[in-house]
Amino acid sequence: MKNIKLSLVFVLILSLTSLGTFAQENSSQYYPIEKINIPDEISLEIGGMAFDDKGRLGVITRRGELWLIDDPTQDKPEYVRFAHGLHEPLGLAFNDGSFYSNQRGELTKLTDTNGDDKADSYETIVVWELYGNYHEYSYGPVLMDNGDMIVTLNLGWEGKGVSKSKWSGWMLKVTPDGEVIPYATGLRSPAGFGLNKEGDIFYTENQGDWVGSGRMTHLELGDFAGSPEGLRWSQEEDSPISVKFEDIDDTKELTLYEYQEEIEAVKPPSVWFPHTLMGISTSDIAVFSDKMGPFSGQLMVGDQGHSKIMRVFQEKVNGVYQGVCFPFIDGFSSGVLRMQYAPEKDAVYVGQTNRGWRSTGKEPFALERFSWSGKIPFEIKKIMVEPDGFRLEFTQPINKSSAQAITSYQITDFTYRYHHRYGSPVVQKENRTIKAIEVSEDGLSATLKLDKFRKGFIYEIKATGVRNVKGKPLLNDYGYYTLNEVPEGDTNIVSTSNSNEAGVTASNRRITELPESWGGQIDTEIQLGTLPGLQFDKKELKVVVGSKVKLTFNNSDDMPHNFLFVNPGKADEVGEAALKLGLDGAELSFIPKSDEIIAHTNMVAPSDAETIYFIAPSEPGIYQYVCTFPGHHTIMRGVLRVEAK
Repeated sequence: MKNIKLSLVFVLILSLTSLGTFAQENSSQYYPIEKINIPDEISLEIGGMAFDDKGRLGVITRRGELWLIDDPTQDKPEYVRFAHGLHEPLGLAFNDGSFYSNQRGELTKLTDTNGDDKADSYETIVVWELYGNYHEYSYGPVLMDNGDMIVTLNLGWEGKGVSKSKWSGWMLKVTPDGEVIPYATGLRSPAGFGLNKEGDIFYTENQGDWVGSGRMTHLELGDFAGSPEGLRWSQEEDSPISVKFEDIDDTKELTLYEYQEEIEAVKPPSVWFPHTLMGISTSDIAVFSDKMGPFSGQLMVGDQGHSKIMRVFQEKVNGVYQGVCFPFIDGFSSGVLRMQYAPEKDAVYVGQTNRGWRSTGKEPFALERFSWSGKIPFEIKKIMVEPDGFRLEFTQPINKSSAQAITSYQITDFTYRYHHRYGSPVVQKENRTIKAIEVSEDGLSATLKLDKFRKGFIYEIKATGVRNVKGKPLLNDYGYYTLNEVPEGDTNIVSTSNSNEAGVTASNRRITELPESWGGQIDTEIQLGTLPGLQFDKKELKVVVGSKVKLTFNNSDDMPHNFLFVNPGKADEVGEAALKLGLDGAELSFIPKSDEIIAHTNMVAPSDAETIYFIAPSEPGIYQYVCTFPGHHTIMRGVLRVEAK
């Protein structure tokens, strides 16, 4: 009997130990990140990377320098400056003995003609117009198999995206002899673009005006991706697009998916990256090689603001790309902007920068790399659409009892508004009912049958209760599938729209009109603004205990922010609570329900303002104010001193 009791205790301890081990797992056990040493005298704010024909890593910086790094894995890699004096280059390619990079106003060819590892030929391949706006970034090039190069041109920013320079907001093809071919428009801030393994072109987009959330779109000749400013050049003789700027009218309250029914050239995304839930500023695209684990052929998509990389599986349904995004690797040292695969090392180099574009990774720049450890993580490998549901494939055999339980899953669909305002809240959100579950004999897949489909919607698919045969939970138990098409077969497709949007009750600590009880008295008036790089324009405010305060928050930044006045030392707690609001976050202005919040604004759009009224606490102290837009609270904050009378 004593031995039986000891055995039971041992099993219990083993189970608890295993659960603890499972809870502590993260991506670093499967894809460890290795930091590359950078000399102190070099500001390696990486704008692009490419290997040359000698296997050296070329790194071009936002400060206009191109460095060659011979074997970056050494303790002290050798850095040789190959070129300098360039104007904020944001891309790099190597072809036939020369580097190519986009400067602000041109595509430049850089060549070492005498073999001394320094460019002595700076050749302009093509130029484009600029009107001097800080936001007119130029990206690329990306090489095509036929020798053509593709580049993208950012919109300017004047409180909204503007195209005042010809082809701003476009993707262009450039032939080897310098001919420019306008390819597609509707681009706002196209920092990342590349080819999938089939050679098709995709680009990533950041949330902004006309862009409800981050997204990735398959671009073909003549496509319009949704941001109307580039259409100002659609009537040029060499434009492949007939849609006019005035054809786009957001008063119709349509989604981007619905708009394609009116205008054929409209191209909805193949994958949405729900804002703050997956990232906040999508960047580069890279392909998983067959030596990078169980995700061969899938895509990696970087996120600059959240210092991480996401994973994307896509499929073609009825000839249209669509797919799902998953978390992959986070914890990079700075903002992820560029990725470069190194075949001979079976590794991916990650180029990072955050000057002016703040990131959760605190370092101003970094060069890191990761490779596959050889261990297979327990993940949802892919999600594919069926006529009446979704099939989830896993990287390891699943425990069938857990996979057959409907309570192991939760599916919610939603979409975003298509309008000129900055971003969009989650709208038309509904929980889907799972009618049946079929688990494959080999235990590597589960098919979930749904009550209905809504085309043009994003599906949040959670599998929190699924375990593998050893009882281990998924490393990442959710993904977001963008449903553009449904395969032929018995299906439950319903209308793409639903005007009955469920409301979410918000906090009551936002007073936007002068309270009558104040009798018109205001003791203190405060003007608070923003600065670039996730900053309030004042780091410290002062009020007297019990005073009546009028605070106006002016957001002059190019992204939305809010203002929360919180109790001493509670900025982190409130910010973390905002992150957990999930799909309800945007509708709640990322204001969590918390007794630590004294007063707050709603989310304030760029170039907008909001005034609130509150009474200062009766206890003196060092209080805090913070922006709780996801990813901001660790950086964007200040001190509000409440002083005794």
